[in-house]
Amino acid sequence: MTPPDTAVLRVAGRPVGRYVTRPELPARLAPRPYLHPVTTLAGTAVTELSPADHIHHLGVGVAVPDVEGSNFWGGRTFVRDRGPTELDNHGAQRHTAFQLRDPDGFVEELRWVAAGAELLRERRTVAATELTRAAWALDFTFSLTNVTSEPLSIGSPATNGRPGAAYGGFFWRARKEAQAPEVFTVDREGVGEIHGTVAPWVALAGSTWSLIFAGATERTRRDPWFVRAEEYPGVGSSLAVDERLPIPAGETAVRRIVTVVADGRVSRLEAASLVRKAVSP
Repeated sequence: MTPPDTAVLRVAGRPVGRYVTRPELPARLAPRPYLHPVTTLAGTAVTELSPADHIHHLGVGVAVPDVEGSNFWGGRTFVRDRGPTELDNHGAQRHTAFQLRDPDGFVEELRWVAAGAELLRERRTVAATELTRAAWALDFTFSLTNVTSEPLSIGSPATNGRPGAAYGGFFWRARKEAQAPEVFTVDREGVGEIHGTVAPWVALAGSTWSLIFAGATERTRRDPWFVRAEEYPGVGSSLAVDERLPIPAGETAVRRIVTVVADGRVSRLEAASLVRKAVSP
């Protein structure tokens, strides 16, 4: 029986993801719900939880390093003219309730709280769908509503003065192996050519697995990709790159990412075909 604070995603009857809503984590890691482990249909794990290189990386979820100065990413905070700095400014994402929970997905309500105050309220919708006998899709939508009486904004180390570090938003910490995964889009390859750019989709291909990340709305597709491979394998969609993302009081920011999880190493043509199948108009 599934514990009340978790949800197990299944595709074709097979468990492919475990979602933990109330992890017991120190405040410095910005406690938040996450998916881990996430696996291929053959059972290969394609996420990592609190790896030694970045213990605040928690599988698949939403993490933001700067919401009006509060850190919902975990670890150090990048401070302009000071660099990465240990601050007592960490927030937490608190699971409120599942509005819906089925074997193939769920709808969840969350509260983003820092220093005793609620800044954002989130509705998170997650669904798992079979694509082929060797691939499935994780459809992940998050809606962040400013519940304060004042405008607030989301930032990143990039908007605080660290070029190339626009992480914050949807983030997937992938499986680390002896060799870094191959990174490619429809017309580019390599982290240097892809990181910080806009593309309909970006793929990581490991030894026996592939992940293909696609923006599933026009607004989401305008966000550049944050990509790492050599230091660690991870992909995110950046909310704040050149300037902070404002969310006026009572307004909502919505993003939708669909990730194809496949056994084997896919080609460009295969990746494009799987994305077309996974992302509905």
